Amino acid sequence: MGFPIPKIEAEPNLDHAIAGAVSGFVTRFLSQPLDVIKIRFQLQVEPISKHHTGKYRSMSQAFLLILKEEGFAALWKGHAPAQLLSIAYGTGQFYSYNIFMKTMEKFPQIEEWYHMTHFIAGAGAGSVGTIISFPFDTVRTRLVAQSNSFQVYNGVLHSFRSILQQESPRVFFSGLLPTLLQIAPHTGLQFAFYKLFTDFYKRYISSTEFSFYNSMLSGSTAGLIAKTIVYPFDLTRKRLQIQGFQHGRKGFGKFFQCYGLRDCLRVTLEAEGVQGLFKGLAPSQVKAAMTSALHFTVYEQVLLLLKFLRQ
Repeated sequence: MGFPIPKIEAEPNLDHAIAGAVSGFVTRFLSQPLDVIKIRFQLQVEPISKHHTGKYRSMSQAFLLILKEEGFAALWKGHAPAQLLSIAYGTGQFYSYNIFMKTMEKFPQIEEWYHMTHFIAGAGAGSVGTIISFPFDTVRTRLVAQSNSFQVYNGVLHSFRSILQQESPRVFFSGLLPTLLQIAPHTGLQFAFYKLFTDFYKRYISSTEFSFYNSMLSGSTAGLIAKTIVYPFDLTRKRLQIQGFQHGRKGFGKFFQCYGLRDCLRVTLEAEGVQGLFKGLAPSQVKAAMTSALHFTVYEQVLLLLKFLRQ
């Protein structure tokens, strides 16, 4: 027998949008270095191993090499579009999640599908946030991917202008399909696992609503599990976003060429094996655990603050 669906709090929808935006901003700032390392791993064709000659061979080696060759600021390369991405995504995600959950509350017959409702609402919210923020993700990926010795783009505005003038507006949405295939189940699983773990925590450890520790522990565990399940689609998205960007990848080794989702998966498997689909998984797991914990915790704490300020 399912759990009854808890009513969404009566905060105005705008509160959820504001809390989502703040959550996205804080999370992105703290996690950006891990994202830079993850993207560098994902775009490297050569094996990531201490026993091979690829540019990056481990998380610590990549971190130190980026510091040596590009400086401390390189760990926040692409941070401006990444912040725009996170704010747009966080706003769209939590705002639409609140709308979806309120809509489903109108159908009492779905109370038996307690965790499935959170999965469905989370999947829909993730898709909405992704479509809204995707152009920023493409620009962010290209800024992170380019080498310091041959910079194609000088910043966010120059990136947008260059893509529009030299390529096509469609380029901003390159890799959208694998991203939605990744984000919809990923966000759905995040929300479903988060509710599962928060309910478990409140039942057996502490019944405090919006507990800081509950949010951190439940969020990090939910993020870790969800990211691992859908990771190959994340790698495919990054590789599709750099197609046509060979000139900006000088000094990073062999360029990965593909022509779509299925071709990208096929080429990766043929050239790098199954392990190639999970390149960058370690920093991605660390990032996923940290960002999910921060995302839910900051979101809920901001909601509490807004509720307090209205009183």
